[in-house]
Amino acid sequence: MDYNVVWFLIVGFLLVGYAILDGFDLGVGAWHFLGKTDHERRILMNSIGPVWDGNEVWLVTAGGALFAAFPDVYATAFSGFYLPFMFLLFALIFRAVSIEFRSKEESKTWRNFWDWCFSLGSIVAALLFGIAIGNVIVGFEIGSDKEYQGAFLDLVSPYTVLTGIFNVIMFMMHGAIYLTLKTEGDLQKRAKKWASKTYFVFLILYAFVTAFTIFIRPEMLANFSFGMMEPSTNHPLIINHQIFISVVAWSIVLLNALAILNILRALTKNKFLQAFVSSALMMAAIILFFALGLFPNMMVSTLSPDFSLDIYNSSSSDYTLKTMFVLALIGMPFVIAYTTIIYWSYRGVTKIDEQSY
Repeated sequence: MDYNVVWFLIVGFLLVGYAILDGFDLGVGAWHFLGKTDHERRILMNSIGPVWDGNEVWLVTAGGALFAAFPDVYATAFSGFYLPFMFLLFALIFRAVSIEFRSKEESKTWRNFWDWCFSLGSIVAALLFGIAIGNVIVGFEIGSDKEYQGAFLDLVSPYTVLTGIFNVIMFMMHGAIYLTLKTEGDLQKRAKKWASKTYFVFLILYAFVTAFTIFIRPEMLANFSFGMMEPSTNHPLIINHQIFISVVAWSIVLLNALAILNILRALTKNKFLQAFVSSALMMAAIILFFALGLFPNMMVSTLSPDFSLDIYNSSSSDYTLKTMFVLALIGMPFVIAYTTIIYWSYRGVTKIDEQSY
């Protein structure tokens, strides 16, 4: 068993779980300030109240898995991008504080302040996640010492800003679809309109991001080419399994297309759970596109391909990977079980009571 590939898949699985789960609650946060009354805003906030902190466990777990399996990637990313990570941390902190503090006072000014903090924190976090993904696709100025050689402003470009905006819109669509499951009456009808409108904006941005990505990084298509393009590495595993990887890649393309088409169909027919599942599958497929386009690289160096960090030159020892895999087999079912129990316990339409935020 190639434990380097296994851990690439595990980290990817955790990031997919985080994007789907925290994606909708960041999306709900972005819509929060559009609540017409205090009661509506409380409904929106309480729709994610029982689950938002559990959703972020997936990000923490992904970070831990990255540290254990690919320490060089972890070190390069967290040391080179300290300032962006601090901005992201502040955005997430303001979201959490806003949820806890908003209903502590009856003052309209107090509640409006925390409402804006909650919404802006959600939008900024989603934007920064999208910009981060854009930078991973474009590549970084990584030197032979595996350290980032660029500056903070080098991380901001037309492409990365576009991926950031695209991520905000995708999360807002996902969050609006989630709200159709958690609300009723007029608020549910408005949530459906929010989802439908952002769906078309999402489609336009999806087309632009896809075309822009292929233009600036055509090598992202190497794993989709059935061996017709030169792979990004000469490692025997990649060469020998190029056709299999391409089949998997095109299967995900089909899944993505069907999921995107079914979102609008399900919304039109008021099949909101089906729309949410389709939105989740679409997001999973997009992340898998991103992973397959990079594979086996994890951080691409724009200075020299020899300086890129991949799943082999940035990993822990085989013994460490094997040991951590056994621990993951023990620990990951608890994370999945916890998430399942929480969502099952708080299923159904959101109601406000004395324990609500």
